[in-house]
Amino acid sequence: MKRILATALALAFSAGIAFAHDFTLGNLEIHHPASKATLPGQPVGGGFLTVTNKGAEADRLVSITAPDVSDDVQLHEMAMENDVMKMRHLPDGIEIPAGATVELKPGGLHVMFMKIKHPFKEGESFKATLNFEKAGKLDVDFKIEAAKPGANHEAHGG
Repeated sequence: MKRILATALALAFSAGIAFAHDFTLGNLEIHHPASKATLPGQPVGGGFLTVTNKGAEADRLVSITAPDVSDDVQLHEMAMENDVMKMRHLPDGIEIPAGATVELKPGGLHVMFMKIKHPFKEGESFKATLNFEKAGKLDVDFKIEAAKPGANHEAHGG
C-alpha cells in the first residue's frame, strides 16, 4: 500500500512540474509563455509571460521571433493617456530590472504577433525565441489557451 501511495505522489509531483511551463536562462526565469486562441481571419495574436530576474544586474528583452506563426513579432505597451487606452510599440524592448519580476499581460506590457500565418487554436502551442540583451537567446513554447472574455490572458487587435 505504501508503494502505491509513493508512486501516486511521485506521479502527481512530476505532473505538476510538467504543467508548470517554466524556462530558465542564467539568472532569468520565464513563466508560462501563452497566447489566446484567435478567430479565423484575425490578423494578430497577443502573447503573455512573466520574467523574473534573480541576478544583480538588469537585462532587457529586446525581441522575440516566432517564424512559424509570424514574421513580425513586436513588444508593446498599453497605457492610459487622457482616459484613452493607447498601445505603442517598444522598439528598444522591455527592461527586466535586477531582482524584479516583469509581467507581460493584457492591458500592460505584452507581445504582439502581427500578420499571423494561421489562427491560433486552443490546445496547440508554437515555438518562439526570446532574445535578451545580456542573457542571450532562449527557445520557449507558447501554449495557446481558450479565448474567454475576461480571462487572465487576452489576445487583442490593434
